[in-house]
Amino acid sequence: MKLLAFDTATEALAVGLCHGARSWVFDGEGGPKASAELLPRIQALLREAGLALADLDAIAFGRGPGAFTGLRTACSVAQGLALGAARPVLAIDSLLLVAESVRAGAVEFDVDVAMDARMGEVYAGRYAHGGGHANATWRVVREPALLSLPAMNAVWQLEPPRAVAGSALAAFGSSLVFGAASALANPTGRAAALLRCAQAAWAAGAAVDAALALPLYLRDKVAQTTAERALAKAQKA
Repeated sequence: MKLLAFDTATEALAVGLCHGARSWVFDGEGGPKASAELLPRIQALLREAGLALADLDAIAFGRGPGAFTGLRTACSVAQGLALGAARPVLAIDSLLLVAESVRAGAVEFDVDVAMDARMGEVYAGRYAHGGGHANATWRVVREPALLSLPAMNAVWQLEPPRAVAGSALAAFGSSLVFGAASALANPTGRAAALLRCAQAAWAAGAAVDAALALPLYLRDKVAQTTAERALAKAQKA
């Protein structure tokens, strides 16, 4: 199995490459730098592994949810590389990437992921890993959604989580109320987690033609008006 995977959905840049049991990963600063950094990082990992794009079985990318520009960057690069190399694409749930990064090897594991979506909102989903066997896989319990903080708290009141992870914890602090659930530390090793998700997706037969790979946009409105910013500032004060 030879897979290239990358995610630019957040302020972090994750790039990973695997060839059988060996892997090469890069975790660094993304955000505005992602569009300039992504291709050089991909090329560097390919050189380090001694592989060319034509050697790959598939190319995986983080489809979101996440920042609009970051999702467009990852999707367009994945499609361009895959079309040029005549390879299929794997679209990976960027929230699932966070869930995998905090699983720490546990076979049975349930977690709610809440990522800072800015504008007082979160990207949230619930995931369960298990099945009672060594080849356990992830299951999406609640599909990714864009929620306001009150809506997120209402969901958690009705369906209390066991554990919560994601950048929204640090961004919103006590404004998020999740009861007795464990608050997991910020995920590390995103690129390695992304590779594991890509490997699982490949094994599950989730590869598609590059033309069919699309980002997951959950927010149509990406900016506030001057009046909305003034109102938000007044409410915060």
